[in-house]
Amino acid sequence: MSFTGIVLAGSRPGRDAFAQSFGTNLKALIPIGGEPMVRRPVRALLESRQIGKVLILSQAPDRIASVVAKNRRVEFRESLGTIAGTVQQLLDDASIEWPLLVTTADHALLDPETIDEFLGQSMGSDVAIGVVERSNLMRRLPETERTWLKFRGGAYTGANLFALKSPAVRPAIELWRSVEQDRKKAWRVISLLGPVVLLCAALRLVSLDEVLAQLGGRMGLKLKAVRLSNPLAGVDVDKAADHALVEAILSGKA
Repeated sequence: MSFTGIVLAGSRPGRDAFAQSFGTNLKALIPIGGEPMVRRPVRALLESRQIGKVLILSQAPDRIASVVAKNRRVEFRESLGTIAGTVQQLLDDASIEWPLLVTTADHALLDPETIDEFLGQSMGSDVAIGVVERSNLMRRLPETERTWLKFRGGAYTGANLFALKSPAVRPAIELWRSVEQDRKKAWRVISLLGPVVLLCAALRLVSLDEVLAQLGGRMGLKLKAVRLSNPLAGVDVDKAADHALVEAILSGKA
């Protein structure tokens, strides 16, 4: 199956102090390993055996296009102000070739092997979400700080990889859009299942798979968490400490 790779290279509304510390107002253009960050996930997508076209979405597509090597498989379009809103507009775009693999420009350590593993394990689901288990990541980077969601059977951090199989995933995108501005959105999503499930999740009495099964049941979709073997899939570049960590990893010092 050939997926269309979607790279979200937009900016949050307002001033981005992190980007400005590197002399730009676009996070996707922050240098990593001597090149604009956005190049790295785009290159990984193009090298994957399962990716056909790559669509890069940004509020400044011309600026992003100016730093990405020309390739007939790569297209640039303007994005909206939010991630969910941007993905939602793809649902109504007849020119989009499904299924989709969505990732972000700050996924600087993404590699084609991780993409292929994720897509292979996403089969049979309507929406697949890439995650990295805490013990896996901490063995590789014992001092790193990540945001962990804790469930029975393990704690996980997101890997900025999402497989969307068809426009039928609209209910999932609408749910995401309804909570996108909430900094604790994952727990807010779980709360939609009711106080009992929320309490069970807080007490780690339910697994991640059980929560996703209940959420999917409400939407008429099959949701799946894909546990990735490469711990570096759980590292993105969202702040100065992340940038230093990724530079150290790329130079073999971490």
